[in-house]
Amino acid sequence: MKTLAEVVRRAAELPGRPCTAVACAADQDVLEAVEHAVSRGLAAFKLFDDGQELNEMVRKHTPELIGHPDVEFIQAAGRDNAAAMAVQSVSSGEAQVLMKGNLPTASLMKAALKKEGGLRSGNVLSHVAAFEIPGYDKLIYLTDSAMSLLPDLETKAQIIRNAVTVARACGLELPVAVPLAAVEAVNPAMQATLDAAALTMMNQRGQLDNCIVDGPMALDNAISTEAALHKGLTGPAAGKADILVAPNLESANMLYKSLTYFAKAKVGGMIQGAAAPIVMTSRADSAETKLNSLALALLVSKNQTENGGN
Repeated sequence: MKTLAEVVRRAAELPGRPCTAVACAADQDVLEAVEHAVSRGLAAFKLFDDGQELNEMVRKHTPELIGHPDVEFIQAAGRDNAAAMAVQSVSSGEAQVLMKGNLPTASLMKAALKKEGGLRSGNVLSHVAAFEIPGYDKLIYLTDSAMSLLPDLETKAQIIRNAVTVARACGLELPVAVPLAAVEAVNPAMQATLDAAALTMMNQRGQLDNCIVDGPMALDNAISTEAALHKGLTGPAAGKADILVAPNLESANMLYKSLTYFAKAKVGGMIQGAAAPIVMTSRADSAETKLNSLALALLVSKNQTENGGN
């Protein structure tokens, strides 16, 4: 899939009507994303929030949702209760995807990571974003801009596995993942280069499968074949990266925001690694971004169901 519009279209073509639980749904952009989703047949929804506030916002901004057979409004007393109820609906199997509404990320993740009734899986949780960048002919996946502050080698390996799961759900059979650094040479004084070389070796030895991992590599050489040729790089990933693996959260976050604000890229993002996909957008994100993120999560959910959680 080369565009986010195609991701949305493919999600709408999935058989059945998967359900999404939205915690604190009383938010204009969230409700608009829900309205767009149900109008396209992407999913059914359980909307958890204070009843009066939610009803007033729906009447004001998305009256089409009133009485819609695919939308259920569920009273929740307070933000924490809404988060707990939404998580429980996914944990119990009533819903297949968890979506963040108008509440802090920490509040939703606290509920999602509870030992009892939460969505713990034993795996590392990481954020995977799919970018549609003007002038670029494919989606670029970026990880991890939200969860792991300073990931060690094993955490980076799991971050790559999570990103590969998302990319494969979007049709990339063998995605190319590049662990980013400032240089291509392994330098003992630069931990990012050591980790990248180890991840490359893990891939070659079958410890990271269903993908090609090649690094360390600077950003320009990862995404531009012209830049890679100037550097004399001819490996399988030179200029051909599908997945950009940042060395830490700060660099990933800066790249994420550079793409959205400077490059005007469209984006959809989700948390992967839990027992179910989590749509974790910023409260400032547009309805379009929330819809893209939801479609991405629905594709991943379907792919994991068909492949036994892998």
